[in-house]
Amino acid sequence: MKKYVLAAALAAGFAAPAMAQDNAAFTGLRVEALLGYDNVNVSGAKNPDGVLFGVGVGYDMALGGLVVGLEADATDSTAKLNVVGPDVESDRDLYVGGRIGTVVGSGLLYVKAGYTNARLEQDGFGGTNLDGVRAGIGYEYALSAKTFVKGEYRYSNYEAGLSRNQAVAAFGFRF
Repeated sequence: MKKYVLAAALAAGFAAPAMAQDNAAFTGLRVEALLGYDNVNVSGAKNPDGVLFGVGVGYDMALGGLVVGLEADATDSTAKLNVVGPDVESDRDLYVGGRIGTVVGSGLLYVKAGYTNARLEQDGFGGTNLDGVRAGIGYEYALSAKTFVKGEYRYSNYEAGLSRNQAVAAFGFRF
């Protein structure tokens, strides 16, 4: 019995550094360029869609077998809705939140959640800021020790009956 306990302890000791090395590719400061699909859902109206574009920044650290991090991004969208009268445009979208993930295969599978604030502008009438929450899931793949690509799905739910679905791709650098 002692042999099995000793063997298990040795195996765990050898596996822990390997796990940390796997996580190391996904830790540290990161900046990224974002591009994707944006579908805005306004209650009682046609759902406009468009191209999402923006930038993001984050910091990730290894915590045992997990990677946890804080992140923020600022995006804009070409989504536009013409309701009787002036156009309503989906303007900037700000997000700050966290993510938690684990290494799966050669990449990081993660979930995210946080606060988001969208601005809608109506021609001739100014804009409206809407607060909300965002949840998402994604997969990040390290191209090298300093570069990565990722894809994620995001769902945001705002006040006043507005929500959005986004499919986003990113290319980024780690420092």
